This record gives sequence, structure tokens and C-alpha cells, in this order.
Amino acid sequence: MLRTPKPRPKLVAVASSASEAPDAGVVRGRNPQNLYEQAHEAIEERLVTCQLAPGRHLALLELQDIVQLGRTPVHQAVTRLAEDTLLRVHARRGLQVAPIDLARERMLLRLRRDLERFVIRLAAEKSSSSHRNQMLHLKRHLKENLPGMTIDAFNVIDRRLDRLFLAAAGEPFVEKTLRPLHTVFRRIGWLYHTKVSPDDGLAKTIEVHLALLDAVANCHVDQAIKASDELIDFVDRMFDVLEREIDPVLLDCSLQGFDKL
Repeated sequence: MLRTPKPRPKLVAVASSASEAPDAGVVRGRNPQNLYEQAHEAIEERLVTCQLAPGRHLALLELQDIVQLGRTPVHQAVTRLAEDTLLRVHARRGLQVAPIDLARERMLLRLRRDLERFVIRLAAEKSSSSHRNQMLHLKRHLKENLPGMTIDAFNVIDRRLDRLFLAAAGEPFVEKTLRPLHTVFRRIGWLYHTKVSPDDGLAKTIEVHLALLDAVANCHVDQAIKASDELIDFVDRMFDVLEREIDPVLLDCSLQGFDKL
């Protein structure tokens, strides 16, 4: 007697990294992991743009209202951001956005330089054709939109670029360290371009990123590492201006009792 063969299960493609996840405009499923990611990204974006001002105190419920998500994913995101030293959790006083310590963050830039070299080398050596095509697409997008690009629009691309390099490098061990550093220095760039030197424009910022994209996409390892160092040097020079000119209240709003603003 012949048996009817059982149908084989179909394989479902799964994004292997954040850079391959659906676009932000696509509605995600309501599973716990997606809700956590949405909460993390929503809070992180508000930290970068200082909508959650450094030094501000707030309750978890207030943060839930701000990002319009439930307690569990927001609590998970807060736990991760506290581990990344971007938020502080006080037992009786709720949450605080960690004030910006320019001396500490400039020191952390040295750590980012070394980690970035490691990731960029791997990305230039190991990137797939898909990764390189995405890099060339981002390069073309930056060049075409350079004249009118805002810092907020650039930060969307910059975040995607950081994730793409991490995915191309294929070494998840460094991701947990580099991603919060990217957030720290994306906020430094936002402060520099919006509060201290808004008339400088984004030409230099985009130029150093274009050089990095070009070198990695073409698998030029030495040029890629050099371009990575030039990007870090550019960020380092931002600190010279910030340390000299920024209003201290922008680094810690509680200095003038504005921690509720």
C-alpha cells in the first residue's frame, strides 16, 4: 500500500540583523520582542534629540505616555538603556535621563575609535554583495540629498548605516557595546549641529560618511580604517566647540530646576 508523502515544512526567511528588518513605516506585529524594540527605539530617538532632556526626572508611567506603549516593553527598554548608562533608575525617585558629561563622553570616543576600527575592517573584508549594494544605495542617497538634508533626516540614515556595518562585520559580540556608543555620539552631533554651530551645515559630516561608505563598499580595508579614524577625529573636534560654547543647562536641565520641561 502506497503512503502519501507528508508535505515538507516551508522555510521562512528571517532577518538576520537589525539592518535587514522591515522599514520603520511598516507596521510590526504585536509580539513582545517587537514591542520592546519599538519602545527602545522611541526612547532612544528622544534621547538623541534631547526631547528627553539630560538631567530630567520622570516616572515610568510618564514615559509610557510619551512613547504610547505598555509597561512591560517600556520597562524592558528602560532596563537596557540604564545598562547603557543613558538612563538612571532611582529606587524612590523614578527615572532620570543621565546628564551629559562631556569629559567622560570624549574619553569614551577613544573606545569607540578602537571598536569602530575592528568593525570597519571586518565589514570591508567580509561584507556580502547585498551589504555592499545597500552601502552604495546609502551613498547615492546622501549625495543626492546633501544640499537640503536636516540633522534629523541624516540621523535616520546614520543609524541605518551603523547597523549595516555591524551586520556586514558579522560579529555580534561588539554590537552591545557599540550601539549605545553610537547613540551617545549621535546626540553629540545633534547638539553640535542644532545648538552650537547650526550655520555650519552638514557638508563635512556627510563628506566623512561618504568616504567611509565608499571605502567599505569597495573592500578597501586600509582606506576604510583611515576613513573611520577621520570620522572619529571630526567628532572629537566637535567637543572642542561644545566644551567652549554650549549652555550647561543643555547638558543637565536640573541645573536650573527645569527637569520637568
